[in-house]
Amino acid sequence: MNAPSPLAEPDAPCLQLQDLRVGFDGEAPLLGRWSARLGPGLTLLAGDTGSGKSTVLRVLAGEQPAAGGTLALAGAALPGDVNAWRRLCFWVDPATRAFHEMGVRDCVARLRADDPAFDDAHWQSLAEAFGLAPHLDKGMHMLSTGSRRKVWLACALASGRALTLLDEPTAALDAASIRALQAALAALAQDARRIVVVASGEPWPTLAWRQRVQLPMA
Repeated sequence: MNAPSPLAEPDAPCLQLQDLRVGFDGEAPLLGRWSARLGPGLTLLAGDTGSGKSTVLRVLAGEQPAAGGTLALAGAALPGDVNAWRRLCFWVDPATRAFHEMGVRDCVARLRADDPAFDDAHWQSLAEAFGLAPHLDKGMHMLSTGSRRKVWLACALASGRALTLLDEPTAALDAASIRALQAALAALAQDARRIVVVASGEPWPTLAWRQRVQLPMA
């Protein structure tokens, strides 16, 4: 695991993890006593299929309790006020069906709610780059798996929340959309306001990763 570099600015967001433990009863830990300061930019959570990347993201999102340790971000903490924590995070579980009965525009409205720094122009640009323009007036259930993921990804990349969590973001995407995603992530690598954690089995060698974490990590 690479050591985290110093924060770019004194007031930059910082995700602090102290002795974080993630795992299941009776099984080897996916993360064992992980302490780190994740500052703005990109962190790669790497590992093979089944290594627990999605589970760790759910813990970082406040959707699943950790086996131990604490998390802190911008005045919020876990264990603590889960709702306050979630307001600081952008996270959509790729397996969710929570938006299935919504229209695309309603889904976007739900995902950008309580996100005052959401960048509408950036979302529009990403929607165009992802080829979503013909689908904006459809229901989410009418879209392919890849197109539904593009809606969520465009919202994630345009979000103004301090912490963005992406789970295997290239899954089910076409080549043009993957290129657009890589360009957007490259820009986020330089954004002093955003912490982005990407869980992926791919090495992504062209991106400037602030830190890499390999799972499992006992």
